[in-house]
Amino acid sequence: MTHAEDDPVPATAKERRDFLYYATASTGAVAVGAAVWPLIDSMNPSADVTASGTVRVDLSGVEPGQRITVKWRGRPVFVWRRSVAAIEAARAVELDDLVDTVDSARENPNLSGDVPARDENRTADEAGEWLIVIGVCTHLGCIPLGQDGSAVGEFGGWFCPCHGSHYDTSGRIRKGPAPRNLDIPPYDLGDDLQLVIGT
Repeated sequence: MTHAEDDPVPATAKERRDFLYYATASTGAVAVGAAVWPLIDSMNPSADVTASGTVRVDLSGVEPGQRITVKWRGRPVFVWRRSVAAIEAARAVELDDLVDTVDSARENPNLSGDVPARDENRTADEAGEWLIVIGVCTHLGCIPLGQDGSAVGEFGGWFCPCHGSHYDTSGRIRKGPAPRNLDIPPYDLGDDLQLVIGT
């Protein structure tokens, strides 16, 4: 007897069964893909966020000491034209007094690598008059208070009401649970005070 004679299932029935297995598996894969695709697609940024990838702001009318907020990629960006007193307070801080002593290129994409979190490395200009930071607490993403000049915390910068993080006049974490300094967006500030965020 040959092997084919020992098999009680005819070849056409096996082919039909295999076809049904593959057809069912393919249909199931398509159904799962159709169900999961809307979830994956919802994770893409919305059109208004994508459109706001680059923001241009004229800072020529901002007075010394004034703070303004600009929206970039759905997040607030704090722009502060600091007073002489605020600059001096920020530059007087020793690195040993900081919680986060290093700004990485991820936290400040305007730099080429990791640098000490000195005020000189965090400002838009050499004199330190312009400070531009993303206004999102690095602890759990709350918006710190202080842009209106009130509730600036113990160090004159910003205060996060969610869990009590205090940032200084350079946006560096000084007290509270936040693990790192306020992030800095990629930007370009020309001599004509035209700020471009998202360069």
